[in-house]
Amino acid sequence: MIYGGYFDVTNKKKNIQSLENKLDEFYKNNDYNSSESIQLSKQIGNDKKIIENIENLKSIIESYIEIIDSEDIELFDEINSELKNIEKKINQLEIETKLSQKDDDKNAILEIHPGAGGTESCDWADMLLRMYLRWCDKHDFKYEILDLLQGEEAGIKKVVVLIKGINAYGYLKCERGVHRLVRISPFDSQKRRHTSFAAVEVTPQIEDDINIEIKESDLRIDVYRSTGAGGQGVNTTDSAVRITHIPTNIVVTCQNERSQLKNKEIAMKILKSKLYAKEEEKRLQESEEYKKGQSSINFGSQIRSYVMHPYSMVKDHRTNYETSNVNKVLDGDIDNFIEEYLKL
Repeated sequence: MIYGGYFDVTNKKKNIQSLENKLDEFYKNNDYNSSESIQLSKQIGNDKKIIENIENLKSIIESYIEIIDSEDIELFDEINSELKNIEKKINQLEIETKLSQKDDDKNAILEIHPGAGGTESCDWADMLLRMYLRWCDKHDFKYEILDLLQGEEAGIKKVVVLIKGINAYGYLKCERGVHRLVRISPFDSQKRRHTSFAAVEVTPQIEDDINIEIKESDLRIDVYRSTGAGGQGVNTTDSAVRITHIPTNIVVTCQNERSQLKNKEIAMKILKSKLYAKEEEKRLQESEEYKKGQSSINFGSQIRSYVMHPYSMVKDHRTNYETSNVNKVLDGDIDNFIEEYLKL
């Protein structure tokens, strides 16, 4: 049989050989720990794993073809029972091949900001946070809440979460953009329908060895008392840190640690990741990958709508994928939305 597209192992092996040649040049110059050599090494490892998975699946498919050619009717039922499993593996391989872009393998820094709408939007932001944390639990991704600002009545005004795991950024980058909720408000005594918005931002966590130059003179650093739960040390000392990068007006905060020094260290890492992402966005500003999900937090700009009234539907406006099971999605079942996006 002839295999092409995602199953074209020959071209994939040629690409790996090309990457290994580049890596050899770094090693000849004793440049083992540069960000580029580390990235190349990771990419080679990921590509080799994909090839191994493809060859295993090809072996299974070819064995089934032999059974079909033999016309052994007794074994046909066994093949039919495995078809869905094979289809699932093929889809997974397709996604794996898509997750080969720069930074896809990195951890993700996910932020949620409510739009206009007060308590409604703050509650919606909190619902999105729960959705993403449930998704992390389902996929064994570790997460750490770096910053959390509670809403005045309910929900959250802001949250920053570090999500750790292989391809965390690759999977979650499609969540970048505005998310829209339509429901009967639990905060409205007249039970009217409300529309709420929240913006999700996803940034790759850069490696420590990537050199991002930040001048001290470009920073404004403020310390303040933490507003979140966390014990007496957090609530009674000025341990929270806010860093403003003046040239870009990027603001990052961290208050999850008791130590001001530790909070500052984490905030600086987030700032470096944001500056890195900003430079990548500038470099790839014509790329479709960075056009997806870039919009303001208002009506008509959403990437996905979650409708709970007068009917049930979640629809992604970029892929047109939709489902009527809103509760299942809000419980963390967003894999189909991610996969459809990655197939674009």
